[in-house]
This record gives sequence, C-alpha cells and structure tokens, in this order.
Amino acid sequence: MTTQPIGPGATLGVLGGGQLGAMFTRAALRLGYRVAVWDPDPDAPAHRLASRSFSDPFSDPSAYQEFSQLVSAVTFEWENVPAVLCEQLSQTCPVRPSGAVLRVIQDRIVQKQFLQTRGFPVPSFSVVSDPAQLAGVARASGCVVICKTATAGYDGKGQWTIRQPGEIAAVESALRAMVPHGARWIVESMVEFERELSVLVVRSADGEHCVYPVVENRHEFGILRMTVAPAAVSAQVIPQARDLARRAVEALNGVGVFCVELFQLRGDRLIINEIAPRPHNSGHYTLDACTVSQFEQQVRALCAMPLGEVRLVSPAAMVNLIGHDVEKITSSDGCRDLLAIPGAVLHLYGKRTVRPGRKMGHVTFLAGSADEARDRASRFMKSLAE
Repeated sequence: MTTQPIGPGATLGVLGGGQLGAMFTRAALRLGYRVAVWDPDPDAPAHRLASRSFSDPFSDPSAYQEFSQLVSAVTFEWENVPAVLCEQLSQTCPVRPSGAVLRVIQDRIVQKQFLQTRGFPVPSFSVVSDPAQLAGVARASGCVVICKTATAGYDGKGQWTIRQPGEIAAVESALRAMVPHGARWIVESMVEFERELSVLVVRSADGEHCVYPVVENRHEFGILRMTVAPAAVSAQVIPQARDLARRAVEALNGVGVFCVELFQLRGDRLIINEIAPRPHNSGHYTLDACTVSQFEQQVRALCAMPLGEVRLVSPAAMVNLIGHDVEKITSSDGCRDLLAIPGAVLHLYGKRTVRPGRKMGHVTFLAGSADEARDRASRFMKSLAE
C-alpha cells in the first residue's frame, strides 16, 4: 500500500464514533480533512461531527461498499472493531494500524504471547479455555490472580479479581455463563506494583517515531480516574519506560498512535500490562498540555504526514468524569465552581445517556508543576464525592 501523503480535502474513515472517534474527527476537520464515521450506534457522539455518517452494522455489505469507495484511509477508535473489516478495507486504502496488528492486540492471550516470545516483560499468565480449569490455575498461582476475557471487555468489564480460594466458585459460575459464546480467558498473577504508568508512542509508515512523556495513572474499580503528566518517577525509570514502549510498538510494526501501559515494580523494574493500538484515555492531557495532541498525531500518521512535535507545554493532571459525576458539572453551580479553578479545562463528550461507570467527559488541570496539578485534581475529585 502506498505511503504517499494524503492531503487535506480527502475523506478519512474512522471505525467507532465514541469520544475517541469524536476527538479524532475534530482534529482531522481542523486540518482540512473530511471524516466519515462508521458506528452502528446512531447516538455515538462522533456522528454529530462527521462529514458522512454510517450507523449500519459493521457487517452490512452495502454500507461497506459505500464507505470503502468514499474514504482515502481508515483508522479506528478502539480495538474491538472487527479485524476482518480492517483487512478488507486495506485492499482499497491504507488502514492504520493494520488489521494484522489489531488481531494481535484485541486478543489478550495472543498479545501476551506475542510480547513474551519476543522477550518483553509481562505478568505471568495462564490460558483457560474451560471454566473447570480455573480452580487449578488459580490455586497454582496462590489464589491471587486476575481473570480476564481474552477478547472484548474494558474499563473493568469482563474481569474478576480472586484473592482467596472462597472467591473461585463465583468467578467460575460467571465464566460458565459465557461458555456458549466460545469465550476464553487469561488468568494473570497479580503483581505488587508501586505505580501504574503509560507511554504514548506514535509511529509512521516509514518507521519514524515520537514518544510522549511518561505519565502516572490511578484507577478506581478498573476505570482510569486520574492521569498526571509527567510522572513522578526516577531518572532511571523514564528512559527505560520510553525505550520499552517504543520497542514494543516497533515489534508490532505498528503505524499510528499506541499506548503502552506499564507496571512499575520495586527496584524500578517495569513490566508491560497491555497495549492499546489507538489514542488512549491517559493521553487526553495532550489536548491541552502539548503542542500536538495524540489525536492530531493519529491524523498525521494515518495520512503519512510528518509526525508532530512532542513537547509538554504545561504539567497537567486529567480527571475522568464517570457516570453521574457529569450531573454535578453540568449544573450551573458545579460548572461555575469548576471553571473558577485556575488552569481547569472542561471536555464533555455529548453522550445523552448517563450510566454508572460510563465516561462522560474529563477535566484537565494545568499548573506550574505536576504536584500542583495533582493537588488541584485531587481537590476536585474530593468535591465530586461530597
């Protein structure tokens, strides 16, 4: 497939129309491109921004025909879009990242095996194809494990934590309910880590790459709650994390924006948790704190344009607005109080339905130091809980 640049005026396709698809669309429109959004959910936020909107099932042949003839290049907003669709589209235009990369990433077992066989450090894991295997695998690991579906599942969905033998039966029952769907599971030993980190890596079709600052993440109930940029880590950790992330994306021969999630263990040792083949929630701070955001980089890499400068203009902390958090912010008093905080930048995703655990928006706090940004974010989170 050609690596010739695709200039403004062309129509770019994005599979998936949630907040990530919407942010990609805004970046592309600002650079002069048109965007065709394909998401079977007619209420997906990106549909309201798109130059062309497709809300048909991904399996619809007539939608495929029209979409494929319209777009000059295609990307996606999350890893659970059909890999076969990406592979089909690659016959007529560049798809970045490729369907081959997507097949590795979207199956946690395949992803872990890929990384392990290439010498990358990952948590120890076992594969479970029958719920009856769970008890033996869990006990062999000391019953301190996390069981995850091999495919799908995100933000804590499709995963179960086992800390003692008495919890195995309930998880086994949940797995049995999934058997008719041909599910497989990965059981990972729980690691004791000092902090969770992530690194955005952008790689072009000709192998050019850029790496964003190492950031620190905090999760609640399996959902990212806060990201601080840059991470407060030692000088030894930063180059190690950047190099590990870059090499992992290079091993995939990935083209586009990737987020490599890491655990920092004692002794400043790092292991890879997961890789996302797309812009990531932990990279939302780049919209306000960097010269070029992760979404503009996605457009540049997709169109074989030069990658943008990676420079952190301001330390930042990002807080997700989850579920009913958004109702406090959209009240007149809540919005006024938030916007009175120096350096606060509000992003609402335009989702019409509020559900527990659903990401409805985020707030970035810019400050003179990462500690100050973290403090503002922490005080804001405390106010949400009141």
